[in-house]
Amino acid sequence: MADNYLERREEALRTAGRVVMRRNTPSLDSLLLRNRSHRAYDTSYVVAKRQLEAIVSVNTKIPSGRNAQTLRFKLLDAASGGADFCRFLHLGGYLPELHLPTPGTEPQAFIVVCGTAPETPVVDIDLGISLQSMALKAVEIGLNALIVRAFDRQAVRDALGLELEPLAVLAVGKGIEKIELVEVPSGSDLRYYRRDGVHCVPKVRLEDLLL
Repeated sequence: MADNYLERREEALRTAGRVVMRRNTPSLDSLLLRNRSHRAYDTSYVVAKRQLEAIVSVNTKIPSGRNAQTLRFKLLDAASGGADFCRFLHLGGYLPELHLPTPGTEPQAFIVVCGTAPETPVVDIDLGISLQSMALKAVEIGLNALIVRAFDRQAVRDALGLELEPLAVLAVGKGIEKIELVEVPSGSDLRYYRRDGVHCVPKVRLEDLLL
């Protein structure tokens, strides 16, 4: 069954003039909580190209500064170079001693985000919106993702034969890590850490975010 079946069915019914009520649609809060940065994946799960396409499809719906839509996307599944692509990336900058990802847990599918225009604050805002939206879509269809900007751009450009500048990479797969959010007051150490096999991510509490 296609990943966007419900979306297509809803559109068909809307076109026919019928009111649609979705059942068991995940709330934004639940998607946000499940949208954690996984650095270890189940390598036995094969991410299909159609799943990557479904994830990228959100870019036809999200906002873009001046509606310029300067981002383009290179899809890599295991069959098209994804199995060996992780060597270009640097994961877990706060945990260098772990040398993440550990062997046998590497992501096998990637979306390389490129720009058709020079990188500017407007392009970077678009990039952030795009990456977060794609990560949420990955969660919605039962996958996990990791946004990566620590990589050698020229090496990636050369390896993939890209004419455009790669700005970011979204690793996609079935995450296998246990990740927990830890509420902390403003001024706390915000570096993520591991405790008893759990990846802990400090998040500043709401009352300290409000001015």
